[in-house]
Amino acid sequence: MRLTRREVVLGGLAAAVAGSVDAEAAAADWFAGTATDNGVTYKRTNFSKVAPKWRRQVVKYYSSEPIGTVVVDTRNHFLYLINENKTAIRYGVGVGKEGFKWYGRSTVDRKALWPKWTPPPEMIARHPDLPASVAGGSPSNPLGARAMYLHRDGADTGYRFHGTIQPWSIGTDASSGCIRMFNEDAIDLYQRIPVGTAVAVLQHIADQADRAMKLDDIDRGAPK
Repeated sequence: MRLTRREVVLGGLAAAVAGSVDAEAAAADWFAGTATDNGVTYKRTNFSKVAPKWRRQVVKYYSSEPIGTVVVDTRNHFLYLINENKTAIRYGVGVGKEGFKWYGRSTVDRKALWPKWTPPPEMIARHPDLPASVAGGSPSNPLGARAMYLHRDGADTGYRFHGTIQPWSIGTDASSGCIRMFNEDAIDLYQRIPVGTAVAVLQHIADQADRAMKLDDIDRGAPK
């Protein structure tokens, strides 16, 4: 039986709608209820969907960096906050896509709760349909619950540690260079590091990563 052009078009539209519905359902599985933080209600991450290695945890960590330093291992998609006794709090993160990765040292010079997002000019040039800005706390704000702004030699690098509205992207190369975290982890890190914290973003630190072993959840509030 031959289909008419109208039937073909309608069939294509139906398939597109079905695909969109499936995608929305898959995304919804990554959230579990809501929480309120500083007056903003947001979707909580469904950590039962998250592989154990991407969950916040304390690990053995061997480094010459001072206690309190944040080290990002972009190849392995981990952020470490160095603690005493050769341990660190390890967070799973999303990092820059190919062509957007960066490496080097910086400091956290500013922190923000539910930050406003203003796409930089180069991003607007690549995506002219982007809004000029998105209000903090908006469900469409890609910075999520927190932002920690990285500076070098007194100048803004344009890169941040921040939350995300796409928890499935943690553990992948997904951003335009920023280091994204689960919102719950961004809130946790924000509380732990002061302005002035030293940051090292490295291509890989396989020796430390390979020797890291889980000790215990960081506290009773750590995601399970």
